[in-house]
Amino acid sequence: MAEAALYDTYSRAPLRFERGEGVWLITETGERYLDFGAGVAVTSVGHSHPHVVGALKEQADKVWHLSNIYEIPGQEALAKRLTEATFADKVFFTNSGAEALECAIKTARRYQFSKGHPERFHIITFEGAFHGRTLATIAAGGQEKYLEGFGPKAPGFDQVPFGDLDAVRSAITNETAAILIEPVQGEGGVRAATNQFLKALREICDEHGLLLVFDEVQTGMGRTGKLFAHEWSGATPDIMAVAKGIGGGFPLGACLATAEAASGMKAGTHGSTYGGNPLAMAVGSAVLDVILADGFLQQVRDVSLVFRQGLASLKDRYPDIIEDVRGEGLLLGVKAAVPSSELLQAIRDAHLLGIPAGDNVIRLLPPLVVTPDEAREGLARLERAAESVRASKVKKTA
Repeated sequence: MAEAALYDTYSRAPLRFERGEGVWLITETGERYLDFGAGVAVTSVGHSHPHVVGALKEQADKVWHLSNIYEIPGQEALAKRLTEATFADKVFFTNSGAEALECAIKTARRYQFSKGHPERFHIITFEGAFHGRTLATIAAGGQEKYLEGFGPKAPGFDQVPFGDLDAVRSAITNETAAILIEPVQGEGGVRAATNQFLKALREICDEHGLLLVFDEVQTGMGRTGKLFAHEWSGATPDIMAVAKGIGGGFPLGACLATAEAASGMKAGTHGSTYGGNPLAMAVGSAVLDVILADGFLQQVRDVSLVFRQGLASLKDRYPDIIEDVRGEGLLLGVKAAVPSSELLQAIRDAHLLGIPAGDNVIRLLPPLVVTPDEAREGLARLERAAESVRASKVKKTA
């Protein structure tokens, strides 16, 4: 009856979790699941992290909401920390990744408008991309399954094949404002752009007066072993959308930009009622405390190596179940050699949680606080799942 009162937009797993501890989720009946989904790369520092919980409780006793009519010291403090740690000079706070992308798109278009080029509003995007669920971001992603039934596609997005530089160059016209890309496509099947490709996009943007926009909603905040995934390539964006892990589970997003890229965003051109509220700022700052602590990102890289080696071993031993292993850091994908739904169900039966993605891939996105022993425990459960799927295949053919 409770489900009947909700929109029928989700195909939910029949699991009900009551609480979380670190990398674990506990159901209402007390069953413990190893959470290698992290709420789709959101619970970056694990469930109920004491430092983050403490910051939330402390702020909750002060003030929750003010709106952006007034100055919010927490915004100024968190923006300063983000700009000091990145390429950016300016930050706009949002409540979600889709809102961060909306701000990024508007910033890029407004920049060209402010420079006397109102015709330059087209943005080059890539096949397989996922940028959110608003009308603009589903148009940017271009996937038909998300566009169907919502009327005309929002104009101004020109899609090209992922990784195809010739196609990028061919798509540039006198109406092009920017190029938008995820350094690693998450929803699209954990497909990583090469460092050379990202560098080439930077060069193309510089050559043609375009802005380079990175969608680091899923790849950012330490997920790949650096604070942001683009740092591996040395290619620097003009604008970047961030969310998911930045709030550790609290709704928070941000659009970061250079002062030049943000120069068109004057008073009144954009806004948000809830964006940058005091609660979100307290939590975001606490999450950043954890991620920027000495040795934290090195720990992510060390654990990811253990995890990646273990997945490679499973691929070698179960080639009939696991076709490929992809990704960077703790943003990993297992491309199944069977329907991914079968492997995902077996993983859940082993009390391990993963996230489905495109191209028959299951994403493994543990909280960044995962230990080597917890990674090995996850690998052991994944092996049990692979063994179960194999046994089921043998039984069907017997």
